[in-house]
Amino acid sequence: MQATLIIALVVLHVLSGVFWAGSTFALARIGGNLAERLFRPQMGAATVAIVTGGVLGFLLHRGTPGIQEHLLAIGALCAMLAAAVQGASAHVVKRLSAGEAIAASSGVATSQRIAAALLAVTVICMSAARYA
Repeated sequence: MQATLIIALVVLHVLSGVFWAGSTFALARIGGNLAERLFRPQMGAATVAIVTGGVLGFLLHRGTPGIQEHLLAIGALCAMLAAAVQGASAHVVKRLSAGEAIAASSGVATSQRIAAALLAVTVICMSAARYA
């Protein structure tokens, strides 16, 4: 039973994380254009990735933390910061979705670029932790 739960959690974690990071990298590259269309799916994927990551951490990494747990903690912190940065631009995204052409749309691009850098660190930490 626990193996099935862990597999399901890993699948949800990876799929939501890939969507979140991939869409963030794409939006960062194109200057945040159409960010209003992806904002809700991104925040949903971020929530799923963070929650499933927390549950996996609880189930698989209890006890005295080693280098693997430290790397995962750095990655998790960067992911939470990325979600906060993207979430902070919600008011601008709402105005963009209402059709307002505002100069603050560059703020959306900036938030996507910052989040992309943080998510890149997250992916690096998760990948490195596997072999630490």
